[in-house]
Amino acid sequence: METDCTKTDCTNSQARVVTGRPAALPAGTRLLHIGPHKTGTTAIQGALFAAKERMREHGVEFPAASRHPMQAVLAACARPGMIGDTTPTERHWTRLVEQVSATGRSTSVVSSEFFADAPDDATIARIVEQLGGERVHVLVTLRPLGRIMPSQWQQYVQNGLRMGYEEWLEHMLRKAPYEKPNPSFWRRHRHDRLVERWVRVVGADRVTVVVVDDRDREGLMRTFEALLGLPARLLQPVPDTANRSLTLAETEMLRNLNKEFRGNGLPDELYSKLVRNGAVMHMKNTCSPTPRDVKISTPAWAVEAAAAIGAEMAGRIEAMGVRVIGDTGLLSAVPEPARGAAEEPRIAPEVAAQALYGALAAVAEGTGRGATRPVHRTSSKELVKVLGHRCLKRLRRR
Repeated sequence: METDCTKTDCTNSQARVVTGRPAALPAGTRLLHIGPHKTGTTAIQGALFAAKERMREHGVEFPAASRHPMQAVLAACARPGMIGDTTPTERHWTRLVEQVSATGRSTSVVSSEFFADAPDDATIARIVEQLGGERVHVLVTLRPLGRIMPSQWQQYVQNGLRMGYEEWLEHMLRKAPYEKPNPSFWRRHRHDRLVERWVRVVGADRVTVVVVDDRDREGLMRTFEALLGLPARLLQPVPDTANRSLTLAETEMLRNLNKEFRGNGLPDELYSKLVRNGAVMHMKNTCSPTPRDVKISTPAWAVEAAAAIGAEMAGRIEAMGVRVIGDTGLLSAVPEPARGAAEEPRIAPEVAAQALYGALAAVAEGTGRGATRPVHRTSSKELVKVLGHRCLKRLRRR
């Protein structure tokens, strides 16, 4: 990949590296956590939302009405919603700004990995100004590219991608300008450029970079507690099976389904309802990977390329003068090969059955009279009855 300094506006400053527990930010700070994706964002958002009442007792507000104000942030960054979902509008963003403003002089925290998708300096400046101007402190969480790439690929597959992992890696690492099929990847994960964009707007003294250490599962929560001035261990992990990564077999099943879906020209709304929010969501909620399941394995050439890019990004981030918490050496770490990578990925019959049931239940959900129920609470007897009724209606119309 292209790496000259003209692309990153490198500076000669030095990072303010923090070891041990970091000092709390000034009271009244509005902490803006911008991700990017796959750096522990969902875990910290769940913990913050679950503890919002307890945090208020210590003068810290979590103003968003949900765990992740995704629609609001997508609107602010002029990004479309997930495939087939409701289009984000300015109204979503205005509501979040009002909620943040209502926190007054209290310390507050807003977290969304989609802030990393802000397209330009003007958008970043608008976001910062509307969320508090000089009170805003930007927090960036980072992990090694070698760990991010397989996780991000399977997430793209969950949103309709049809390209296999090794071909996708070829495009991301070897085929300039490295923008197809997912131009968002390097926008998010060329981390030095991401940090530099926000530094240009708020200044290096108002940006903190946290290098996540995957060996310390709760380290990120302890860091958030320290920065927000919260008691230790107030933030706790919240189980979330819906956020688990797919195994290689599950991802390949979904990728081949995407090919059929796209090849037959079916609408995005149907994909969103039946596949992502039906089959995939039900499968993840009801089936847990076992040690026998094959994980997504990154080939050695891509691991080495990712490590080299990570080392370069670490050096440039350190040169920007931002506060760094953690070991930037981890950004060039080479992850251990996934266990079972040499085995042929096979999807268990029960996993396939749960995925199919999730899609069928999504069809049935909301078709009856009265209140709707989640997919996993729809009985098979009722599902067959509803689907049969719908099929008969369609046959009659034809």
